[in-house]
Amino acid sequence: MLKTYLQEIRERALKAKDKPAIYGPDIDIEKYHKESIENPVNDLSELPQEILENIEYSGISHREERAGTFFQVNHSVIYEKINNIYQGKLEVSSIQEALQKYDWLENYYGKLVAPDTDKYTAWAELKPTGGYFIHVYPNQKIEIPVQACLYIKEGDISQNVHNIIIVEEGAEVFVTTGCLTHLKNEPGLHIGISEFFVKKGAKLYFTMIHNWSEEFHVRPRTVVKVEEGGTFINNYVSLKPLKSIQSYPTVYVEKNGIARLYSIIYGRKNSYIDLGGRVVLEGEGAKGEVVSRIIGDDSSVIYSRGEVIGRKEKTKGHLDCRGMLITKSARIIAIPILTAEHPDSELSHEAAVGPIAEEEIEYLTTRGFDRDEAISTITRGFLNLDIPGLPKVAKDQINYALMQLETAKL
Repeated sequence: MLKTYLQEIRERALKAKDKPAIYGPDIDIEKYHKESIENPVNDLSELPQEILENIEYSGISHREERAGTFFQVNHSVIYEKINNIYQGKLEVSSIQEALQKYDWLENYYGKLVAPDTDKYTAWAELKPTGGYFIHVYPNQKIEIPVQACLYIKEGDISQNVHNIIIVEEGAEVFVTTGCLTHLKNEPGLHIGISEFFVKKGAKLYFTMIHNWSEEFHVRPRTVVKVEEGGTFINNYVSLKPLKSIQSYPTVYVEKNGIARLYSIIYGRKNSYIDLGGRVVLEGEGAKGEVVSRIIGDDSSVIYSRGEVIGRKEKTKGHLDCRGMLITKSARIIAIPILTAEHPDSELSHEAAVGPIAEEEIEYLTTRGFDRDEAISTITRGFLNLDIPGLPKVAKDQINYALMQLETAKL
């Protein structure tokens, strides 16, 4: 049955292989044709020092304890591990292994992100090169993070991954993912299809830190389903320049469920950034929030899209977008959308975009900071979100990423 279903998915993808995305610059995918096979490692400490240092910026650790680890380099899964104390509570593997093992994945794979959404979802289906499968069993609380890393170490590669997370009823987990490269001037493409299922009363805390480079295009496609009483908190951090990124993740929230999407974005050099978040409040009492903090520097162009749709009574949603322009050549375009489809749906938004305050810079320079140090201090404070309910480990990782602003000339 699964084999027949996957063939149907592939046929749908084939019909959309040239279909452009609604937003973002169109990319000639065929340019990224190089194939790469990497050897597995027995321990992450065996990786080259350059990679070990780089993954730290994205919250991926080879030293700290993790409940589970998935590590992919280019097109190869090189490492998978479950901490012994979480055996029988948690499963972490490649998506290919999971599809070979479980026919019931027919109920999840391709159910939230349609393979014919655009050329990128189609490409990920027609030219799959990996991705992870994380499954938390019912009523299991995973106290320490699960980590997944998608790394590219060669140019001219298209890394096309399909990720699935299932958090079963009453379970709880924190997942941190790092998507990155250490390449400086070589081009590349990362396409990430992500389908997350948060079952009744479950909690998924998800943090993604991107560290791409100036010649990389990135096209994530993410959809999440939160069942009754479930909680999904998503943190996205991107601080380094890249060629372009376009993503508009969508979360469907059922009765009394909660979804909160937080983004911290620092646009630099000639980066083209088109990011946002859509929360669809489908059940009575569902709540949603989309919050973004954005800095536009150099000649970056940043679109910040936020949308909340209230479809049932007693739903509440809020959008909060704040942007700061460092230079006259940068642009920030905030696009908030509120759609109330029920008279008892309460939706609100606030947005503000403006230049960095000169009086704050002058204040700091009178206290011994030079101008660059003053700007760095102000921007770090601006981006430092206080996210309610976020586990300490996630806060530590975000703060660590923000510390990169001290060395923003990386």
